[in-house]
Amino acid sequence: MKKSLLWIMILVLSISMIAAFSLSGCKDEEVAEEEEVAEEEVAEEEAAETGLIKIGIVNLPPEESGYRQANVEDMNNVFSQANGYDAKQTNTGDNSEQIAAAKGYIRDGVDYLLISAANASGWDDTLKSAIDAGITVILFDRAIETDPSNYQAALLSDMAYEGKTAVEWVLEQGLDPINLVLIRGQLGCAAEIGRSAAVLEAEEAGKLNIVADGTGGDSWSLEEARKVVEAAIAANKDFNVIYAENDGMAQGAVQALEAAGISHGKDGEVKIIGFDFNRFALRNVQEGYWDADMQCNPRQAAEISKWIKSNLPSGIIYQEELLFETATITDEDIEKWGINADPGKGVITR
Repeated sequence: MKKSLLWIMILVLSISMIAAFSLSGCKDEEVAEEEEVAEEEVAEEEAAETGLIKIGIVNLPPEESGYRQANVEDMNNVFSQANGYDAKQTNTGDNSEQIAAAKGYIRDGVDYLLISAANASGWDDTLKSAIDAGITVILFDRAIETDPSNYQAALLSDMAYEGKTAVEWVLEQGLDPINLVLIRGQLGCAAEIGRSAAVLEAEEAGKLNIVADGTGGDSWSLEEARKVVEAAIAANKDFNVIYAENDGMAQGAVQALEAAGISHGKDGEVKIIGFDFNRFALRNVQEGYWDADMQCNPRQAAEISKWIKSNLPSGIIYQEELLFETATITDEDIEKWGINADPGKGVITR
């Protein structure tokens, strides 16, 4: 009997302790939830008090190219706390990672979502979610294949215009025939599509021949571009133009020519045209080491900031962009329009 009572007492005590721990656990969870809500409310109050505009920026990595390095820096410099912004920037060349980052900014309740897409497709659902959440979507640099109702405005480089301008320059060089090596950037992105389209159209019209067609890959790689030209040389391809869709890839292409002893640039066997207006590339053009460079302006942030703080336009606005060639480029052009470090007048970057 005494043993039975003892076991009953132990059982009651155990149940009491379990109940106490359970209640304690529930209370801990409740406290944690309350603290989390309180922190969110404090953050919202602080944002309201400071008056900072919340910005989520989805961009490509600065390692992609000199252009992207300048673009990322421009976004960071303009969308700063000193200029009235609470901004975060995600940099990745993976489209699915970009979409995940955009969804995170939507959950965070940003005021504006700025996007430069790695790939032009696959964004519909994400953009619609942002609009449904009352977030203003602004595209920059690159277009997205989506209904215009899925974004407020877009400040873009006109990649098709860049391609047409560059190809027109090629056609004006008096070469007969024009045998061209095409070195594309990341396949499927707006820049590659626009810059390649003009070349493909010119070939279809019988104005030039594409004798080699390669890519620098997703990273617009100098090394991969060099391999494209090395392969063309090894296959005894007869070419007199290299059309490289960014400056780094043009540099890699020229390295392959140098190694093979093929002259290029002013009075050379092969004409060289790149894209982006890196200052090292413009100095190469000035010295006749390359022949021409097509601008792609990375400085969109100041204009977008002006929109946000005054009047937001609707639809697509294109930036004005230029082409410089050896015969006409000046120091003033390089200073005003070039991006990234200037190696200095007379310095050739090989």
